[in-house]
Amino acid sequence: MAGQRRKKPRDRKRRNDKIIHVVFGPGGGRVRHADRARSLADRDASQVPREPVTDLFTRAEVSRLLGVSVARLGTLDKNGVVSPSGRRRGRRAYTFTDLIAMRTAHGLLERKIRLRDVTRAVAALRKSLPNVARPLVELKIASDGKRVVVYSGDGAFEPLTGQMVLDLEVSTLRDDVVRLLRPSAGRERARTAYELYLHASQLDEDPNTMDDAEALYEQAVQLDPWLSIAYTNLGNIRFRRHDVSQAEILYRKALGIDPRQPEAQYNLGYVMLERGDAETAIPLFKGALESDPKFSDAYFNLAMAYEQLGEPSKARPYWKSYVELEPEGTWTEIARRHLS
Repeated sequence: MAGQRRKKPRDRKRRNDKIIHVVFGPGGGRVRHADRARSLADRDASQVPREPVTDLFTRAEVSRLLGVSVARLGTLDKNGVVSPSGRRRGRRAYTFTDLIAMRTAHGLLERKIRLRDVTRAVAALRKSLPNVARPLVELKIASDGKRVVVYSGDGAFEPLTGQMVLDLEVSTLRDDVVRLLRPSAGRERARTAYELYLHASQLDEDPNTMDDAEALYEQAVQLDPWLSIAYTNLGNIRFRRHDVSQAEILYRKALGIDPRQPEAQYNLGYVMLERGDAETAIPLFKGALESDPKFSDAYFNLAMAYEQLGEPSKARPYWKSYVELEPEGTWTEIARRHLS
């Protein structure tokens, strides 16, 4: 039975009957599918909400975000270690670059590094930051315990050598900003991410637009790292490109965010079944059916998994369920043959 055809991975988008599409803001409301498609097609995907890299922050906001006392911020400002370099409503304010420097300084001070060495490290770091065109995407500051190393799109370099311990992923600082200081921006980012996902879902099955769809999905998960359905459809693109290992990683990523998402469970189950691991596939198909009892393809491949294990009696009720949900079609004829 193992050589028989199986129903292939499914995209979230094919089940639009369960998604209510709306337009946000004045004049908004529920929209028809065709109207939504036109509006998304006309949308410039590059018009995403302002990133924290362009924001300015008060001393109180920086204190809340980084867990640094206002008094310490004042001391670091007075000693020229990290000072606010921008202005907000006529007052001095910290830029996102200042936040990077402040988090670096605070991390080093917490590890009992001398203030003089912290000042030198921060000065060297600041000097390197202007060379990074997209700090949220390109920059990572880390240490192997012996040196501080900055990783950017241009390669790795040391702003300063020394016995300094630091582990800072700049993108996490962006997420902290959104979560703690910009809740409304967080909602806007999630909304835009979902719209990008919807746009991509219209493009990802056409080989001529698959690259565009992949780029849109990646923009979506950068804006909203918890958008599990976008990871699932990214996994489907990788699967169609025969990169099964990366598809599996993306399906597992989706399930790490939303363990009950039926499409990700089904698609990962399909990968396991293709690999010959029916025992692993079975609970994944069953999980998909627990989340969506009308997921006909999951019944089909669950039955196939039992057939692959040589247990046709266990497969039989799932063949029946598939035929009940899909009374006509080529796949239904296959199911009927197993029932005869």
